[in-house]
Amino acid sequence: MRRTTAWRLRRPWAALAAVAVLIGLLSALPGAGRTVNAAPAAAEAGNTATVFYYTKTRNWSQYYLHYAPDGAAWTQVPGTAMEAGCTDWVKKTVSLGTATTWQATFNNGSGTWDNNGGKNYALGTGTITVKDGVIAHSDPCGDDNGGSDPSPSPTPTPTSAPTSATVFYYAQTVGWSTVNLHYAPTGGSWTTVPGIGMEQACPGWFKKTVDLGGATGLAATFNNGNGTWDNNNGANYALPAGVSTVKDKTVTKNATDPCASHTPDTTAPTVPTAVKATATDTSIVLTWDPSTDDTGVTGYQVTRTGGTKGSQVTSVGSTVLSESGLEPNTKYTYTVKALDAAGNVSAASAAASATTGQAPPPAQQGAMLGGDPRKDPIYFVLTARFYDGDSSNNRGGNQDVASGNAANHDSMFRGDFKGLVQKLDYIKALGFSAVWITPVVLNRSDYDYHGYHGWDFYKVDPRLESAGASYQDLINAAHAKGMKIYQDVVYNHSSRWGAKGLFVPTAYGVRDSQWSWYYDEKQPGFEYDGLTVEPKSGKSYYNGDLWSTAEPSGNTCLNWGKPTGYKSPEGYTIYNCQWPSPTSGMFPSKYYHQCWIGNWEGEDSRSCWLADDLADFNTENPEVQNYLIGAYNKYIDMGVDGFRVDTAVHIPRVTWNRRFLPAIQQRLAQDWGPDKAQDFFVFGEVGAFVNDKWNRGSVNHSAQFYTWKERKEYTDDDVQAALDQYNYEEKLGPGNQPTSTNAFLDGNAYHTPDHSKFSGMNIIDMRMHMNFGDAHNAFNNGKDSDDSTNDATYNVVYVDSHDYGPNKSSVRYTGGQDAWAENMALMWTFRGIPTLYYGSEIQFQAGKTIDCGPSCPLATTGRAYYGDHLEGTVTAGDFSKVTSATGEVATTLAQPLVKHLQRLNQIRRAVPALQMGQYSTEGVSGGGMNFKRRYTDAATGVDSFALVAVTDGATYTGIPNGTYKDAVTGDVQQVTDGTLAIGAPGKGNLRVYVLDLGGKNAAPGKIGTDGPYLK
Repeated sequence: MRRTTAWRLRRPWAALAAVAVLIGLLSALPGAGRTVNAAPAAAEAGNTATVFYYTKTRNWSQYYLHYAPDGAAWTQVPGTAMEAGCTDWVKKTVSLGTATTWQATFNNGSGTWDNNGGKNYALGTGTITVKDGVIAHSDPCGDDNGGSDPSPSPTPTPTSAPTSATVFYYAQTVGWSTVNLHYAPTGGSWTTVPGIGMEQACPGWFKKTVDLGGATGLAATFNNGNGTWDNNNGANYALPAGVSTVKDKTVTKNATDPCASHTPDTTAPTVPTAVKATATDTSIVLTWDPSTDDTGVTGYQVTRTGGTKGSQVTSVGSTVLSESGLEPNTKYTYTVKALDAAGNVSAASAAASATTGQAPPPAQQGAMLGGDPRKDPIYFVLTARFYDGDSSNNRGGNQDVASGNAANHDSMFRGDFKGLVQKLDYIKALGFSAVWITPVVLNRSDYDYHGYHGWDFYKVDPRLESAGASYQDLINAAHAKGMKIYQDVVYNHSSRWGAKGLFVPTAYGVRDSQWSWYYDEKQPGFEYDGLTVEPKSGKSYYNGDLWSTAEPSGNTCLNWGKPTGYKSPEGYTIYNCQWPSPTSGMFPSKYYHQCWIGNWEGEDSRSCWLADDLADFNTENPEVQNYLIGAYNKYIDMGVDGFRVDTAVHIPRVTWNRRFLPAIQQRLAQDWGPDKAQDFFVFGEVGAFVNDKWNRGSVNHSAQFYTWKERKEYTDDDVQAALDQYNYEEKLGPGNQPTSTNAFLDGNAYHTPDHSKFSGMNIIDMRMHMNFGDAHNAFNNGKDSDDSTNDATYNVVYVDSHDYGPNKSSVRYTGGQDAWAENMALMWTFRGIPTLYYGSEIQFQAGKTIDCGPSCPLATTGRAYYGDHLEGTVTAGDFSKVTSATGEVATTLAQPLVKHLQRLNQIRRAVPALQMGQYSTEGVSGGGMNFKRRYTDAATGVDSFALVAVTDGATYTGIPNGTYKDAVTGDVQQVTDGTLAIGAPGKGNLRVYVLDLGGKNAAPGKIGTDGPYLK
């Protein structure tokens, strides 16, 4: 990583990050070693659904279910009365007719509603629970006969007097709020998936007593009701009659009750304080200080009054609630209650109110597309440098003239969402179905076009938006074309000016003859928004609302306003407290770390500042966690399809696994349901810029480390847990890390991957990236790390980016067209998700310095404006298909690498093995980039097997006999002795021989037309 001087801003080198949680669904068959079927048994439930609603945290006197099966009308308000289920639950069974999904809300019959924050609850068939905004699939009343379709207790033939088993399951480690027991007494049948609900016995523990008939024990698995299972790594748990505990996969038989000495928690959390509501247009952001509790706060309940829709109750997990689409010119009032795990609820906070303004032109909320992310090749754009659709939002910032951008009429903020919407067909015509965009939040620095200097994480930067081209409009437009949006997100740091709504420092802003150009004159009531020009100075308003020439009360910065003895690059005197830093005393340790990184492979790289202009969040602080979780929930709600996580390595894995990754999944499940939530793609940037499998021997600083869950329980204190985790894993070292076969074939056979230990974060393939100076090196190095990655078929693979070229080069890739063609041929057929940095399809800015800061014009860098190559019109009929193109963009689309890229995308899209397949080099000789891949899916009947040879010839032995057809040339080969020899196709060319299995698995034959390389 490059350091910068105090007055030269750093653009984060961050590359990519992680996350859809992809949990394998398991088959429901009894017996040791069998796995458990996590698919809901809709057919057994018929066209009915039984919904259980949690009452303890509502305390209404009566409960009504207001609902509509999809395609049918809503019930009349307030709906149908719910009936008692069991302690803390009410229930209702409804007929869905021919529908299999339905929408629901709940109310107290007197005007107070829980409608899932305005989105309604999307429910399915079978048995469903709704608890504090979280949907799960279970029967919470179990043997208490609370449900209309309880999972029956299996009844084996009794061999003795009736027996029972009491099972305790420890859920704190896995982070489940709902636990189901799916079991079969010895010799008996399994319960219906997902099993029977367990009740919480004490903090961390869930309990269930079941009748075994005459059996002496049971086989058991556990799940969270949303498709995530603990089946003891496929072996099931063997439990005896009597009392047993299951904690972190360890079974204790004839155990003592772990809750026996526990005193029931009857203490409610403290009342939330400092509740503040702020309105913008028809949106309101509500914030409050976190409550405390003797055992821990689990969430908050926000009640909103005002408007014509009555009282609304929303459950949130953070200390921020953002609402949009409210009624214009309307006063809304909010109160907040805090909840703990025992269901205790605090008294309501003091009320906070805000009045909305006029509504902007509405953009309908989007919904994430879903689908396996491995099917979607990624095109990466710096939005502000891609295409300028609206020149009115262009901004140059304080460095516009000094950088040389003004002389080129090239504002750093030039491209925008409107331009990206206009050129989505260009990206689709290349064959890409996912677009990774740089961060969208409002930035604050002197050179912040790239998005990594976040200031207001709850606001989209207006320099990217236009009337009719908001961020929501971009998401909707992409989805309409079948394309996903992956949003770059930053959890590790804010801008050097802090984060609005969390903490903002007061700087010493002397406006003498040297600094009057930099510190705009302060205007009371005028607040920075990135776009609005301060009228008195006529400049973009960056600093004026943050500085004070007089020492503020409560100042913690030493030597306020005194010269430091240093000079700026311009030769100006620099004063103490003029530039925020970790050691200045301007940032409280509560919210920000207080040190500089000293060792890039040491623990301090996770808990100190990266650079002087990137204030390092204290991500182990609950307020910081809630601030960030609340912010990124907003974008999940808008329907983005994934997050690329910037600087993921600079946050401890245990913090990701405890806090941020579960929060992402919780919000996704709430918005789109648990099944679709698993398709959300999270991929993290773990900057390991060496060729080692383990980054200089440090497991904590290696990319693959972040794909795993924790394997040890740590203290509840996040700061201490981070230290303990670092020391524990470093001591174990590379030789004792978990391994995986998820990316590898078993001979020629595809096997169901085991994602039970997956953290939820996938990774950018730094190993291949660093070695793409030569494709053969990238191939061999990439393979070497795959056994230590949870599932390398999800790795994001690219040659260069906005930060580095291969081998940590500071310039864009300059290997030439043949090498680019070879790199692309490998990326589009090998495991992982191929990704291209904007313009690489025409070798845009090859050999140019990627980032030289504000000291040189952007036009001379690897982040130059691309729009000149996109002028004209383009329409894509489908992926890789150009219906029409005019002007300069037509010339761009005619370039040799573009043709190569289009056909690669066609071939990859037609062969499932190239998208999602496991691979093997077993039985493959020739020494080149040659491998075989297979993907099978029993649910859909897909079976795809392919032999791939990139550049070099190869001989494949021990392969299935049959007919093979090459997707590049159409050549047909009959294999009768398990052997196929392929001649060397040449640099940039390849062969993809697909086994013809007939029917839906017939080999496609030749795909597309010959081009400069694929022929």
